[in-house]
Amino acid sequence: MTQKRILADLSLFLLAAIWGSTFVLIKGALAQVGVFTFLALRFWIATIALGGYSPTRWLRLPRRTVLAGGMIGLFLLGGYVFQSWGLIFTSASKAGFITGLYVVIVPFLSAWFLRRPPDKQAVLGISMATPGLFLLSLQEDFSLAPGDLLVVASTFFWAFQVVALGRYSPEMDSRDLAFLQIVVVALATTPLAWVLEKPSGGFGEEVWFTVFFTGVLATALALLVQVWAQRITSPTRTALILTAEPVFAALFAYLLAGERLGPREILGSLLILLGMLVAEIPIRRESKAKS
Repeated sequence: MTQKRILADLSLFLLAAIWGSTFVLIKGALAQVGVFTFLALRFWIATIALGGYSPTRWLRLPRRTVLAGGMIGLFLLGGYVFQSWGLIFTSASKAGFITGLYVVIVPFLSAWFLRRPPDKQAVLGISMATPGLFLLSLQEDFSLAPGDLLVVASTFFWAFQVVALGRYSPEMDSRDLAFLQIVVVALATTPLAWVLEKPSGGFGEEVWFTVFFTGVLATALALLVQVWAQRITSPTRTALILTAEPVFAALFAYLLAGERLGPREILGSLLILLGMLVAEIPIRRESKAKS
């Protein structure tokens, strides 16, 4: 393994820790501010943080890059909107593990785009993760909690984003793709925030800390690093490393908010995590030499 591959893998692992920490922070912030208002603030700060290097650079972007970045930005928008809505109604720990299901979906989407069926590992992984989801989210009346369903919806957008980045990032500039994704979310959420939520601006320190933390570290820097890393490593390998995200989400939720999962929820979380790993860890077939 080359030094560049090792650096890319370590960078993705750090991203998993940063993204995992945001679940409990965002849940706290959303108790004081609307979803679209929070996302608009977060992504405008990220736009300034990333776009401040060369403001005129973005006016000269190739049309193909703009189209690719815009499409990936729409996937990013869907992921954040549904995940944020879900966080209002579910715990940060559960949201972290459910979000991790996108890792199981990635091989199916990659196989679809490559026009070949998913391998046995992916099928086994999703067959393990699905009952885990039900154990984690099933209510007494055998229905899934509304908040959990919203987070499930977000996983499909995350999966499309990872696959699309794997398709376009090797041939396009990392900063351009990251910037375009961020701008799409900022532009889309701003009018929705004004029309639907009418923000007053009187937010507490917790909200502003979360906005700046997620805007600079978990958005601008994270997306830039993710796009760069996916030029070096594959979408499947990226998804495998990011399986650490729900573990970090549960850890930070416990440390910062005292969240605890019950026995059934722990079992469901473990099945989801195991399904994620089974779907992504390559099986090495070694031939035995004949004696």
